[in-house]
Amino acid sequence: MAGAVEVSVVIPCRNEAATIDGCVRDARAALEAGGWRGEVVVCDNGSTDGSAEAAEAAGARVVHQPIRGYGAAVLRGFEAAGGSILVLVDGDGTYDLSLLPRFVEPLRAGYDMVLGTRRNGRMQPGSMEAPHRHVLEPVQTWLSRRFFDFRVSDVRCGFRSIRREALDRLNLGATGMEFASEMLIQAARAGLDAVEVPVSFRPRRREQRRSVGDGWRVVRQLLLLSPTRLFLLPGLLLLALGLGLELVLLPGPVTVGRVTLDFHFMFVGGAVAILGAQLLLLGVYAKTWALVQDEGPTDPWIRRLHLHYSLERGVSLGGLIFGAGLIINVWILAAWLSAGRGELFAVRPAMLALTLMILGAELIFASFFLSVLRGSSFGRV
Repeated sequence: MAGAVEVSVVIPCRNEAATIDGCVRDARAALEAGGWRGEVVVCDNGSTDGSAEAAEAAGARVVHQPIRGYGAAVLRGFEAAGGSILVLVDGDGTYDLSLLPRFVEPLRAGYDMVLGTRRNGRMQPGSMEAPHRHVLEPVQTWLSRRFFDFRVSDVRCGFRSIRREALDRLNLGATGMEFASEMLIQAARAGLDAVEVPVSFRPRRREQRRSVGDGWRVVRQLLLLSPTRLFLLPGLLLLALGLGLELVLLPGPVTVGRVTLDFHFMFVGGAVAILGAQLLLLGVYAKTWALVQDEGPTDPWIRRLHLHYSLERGVSLGGLIFGAGLIINVWILAAWLSAGRGELFAVRPAMLALTLMILGAELIFASFFLSVLRGSSFGRV
């Protein structure tokens, strides 16, 4: 029977007794109107209000997921579904299921994925709270577009579809609301051919469940899946800014307008440079781990780095940087001795020397850790 199913409508559900039966009936009616061999699969996620019984009475096949969370329920529903086309929709009655053909026909025509968009569709009054509509969800969508090459207008829309073979190419594992964005990120990495279609978004029949916590989990997921934006770019910026500040102030004070920057700001520059180096190294670690574990497509530069990297080269570079700082300190010591061990104001070169020695030592130890992290995945240790 599973092989005879073409379209599976998967509905994650937790305490949706007021709406789940209507959603099931609407989905079944849409399947019948479209003439597709279909089924409605409701994944109950620990409901305590009789949602599972209501869904089953309305004609759905009910499966259960004891692990709490939207993503966990969706993944269990996908696993249980038998269709080659999987349509995902919320069970709270906010989406118009008569639009089901918009999510089925493009997949039958060759697309891998169809994404609903409320932004380019119709959002009825009261369907979304103002902070979410005008701030939180637009920020999440902007971040996803900025971090990943996947042009969508509504990253959180709960009405979407995907072909079974395309789903198998995605590395999905998020259990909470961040699953929605993870699905898009993995689709971008896998190069899925996707299209957006407008949907109508209606108010919920009971209190809203969206929260700032859900929004944070989405943003967190975007950051965790993008080491370049989380570590590498901020690290490079801070490292350049810190070293630049130290070099500019090395000859003497600098006046900008009414503000004079003296050697005190060299301490700030040193701290910023060291922080930047730490972030940069964390980004390299994260990229290396993804490369070794084969966690999706990786940037070409990280492969080139490891093709030319060796422990000896990393230690040598760190030693050169450390040695440059040490030479400056030796020069300061020699100047002090030649001056008869009297007073000597050498804070500026001493601060630069300290920064270089710390950066060099960090790079030496980082080279050892990087070699441990990548193991024998490349020709050099």
